[in-house]
Amino acid sequence: MRNLTILLLVASLASFAQPVKIAKLKYDGGGDWYANKTALPNLIEFCNQQINTNLAISEDVVDVGSPDLFLYPYIYMTGHGNVVLNNAQVENLRNYLTSGGFLHIDDNYGLDQFVRSEMKKVFPELEFVEIPFDHSIYHQKFDFENGLPKIHQHDGKPPKGFGLIYEERLVCFYTYESDLGNGWEDQSVYNDPQETRIEALKMGANIISYAFTSAL
Repeated sequence: MRNLTILLLVASLASFAQPVKIAKLKYDGGGDWYANKTALPNLIEFCNQQINTNLAISEDVVDVGSPDLFLYPYIYMTGHGNVVLNNAQVENLRNYLTSGGFLHIDDNYGLDQFVRSEMKKVFPELEFVEIPFDHSIYHQKFDFENGLPKIHQHDGKPPKGFGLIYEERLVCFYTYESDLGNGWEDQSVYNDPQETRIEALKMGANIISYAFTSAL
């Protein structure tokens, strides 16, 4: 039934029956899950204009342990700090992802060690693998021949896209050392060049497009 719920939401997007909501993930542990306040609204607007989605203009917030998780075909997780998932939250997130849901984790600098340990609870049998540049997530409407764009420098490491692949489906895409969400923010927040912001938004649109089709 949960899988059917997600698939029906994807179908409603395709048919433009009603706006579909996406959500930001609220988690425990003290990390700032609420970071990048203008990011998703800007991404939503870009997707509606550029890839003909019918997304509701504002995102929801959903707790990782809530049954409402299953209402959203795309969940966005970000922050800089600690993440802690209890057993019930682990089970809920695993059920969501194995039922057709999609989690995009966007490291906002400092999230890496916590994400890796907590997602290992969710999928103890899986490891994050680097997603090759020829994967379809990089080639939806917009082509990214060299993978993720680099939005902010931080440690100067190259951006990498990692994933958890369950039964041949990418269920969790982890964008590391890229800062896509910062690129989605209002221009006044970081004063990034417009061309940098557009690259971030294009990659975000690819992720949204992939999330809405990968469950089918």
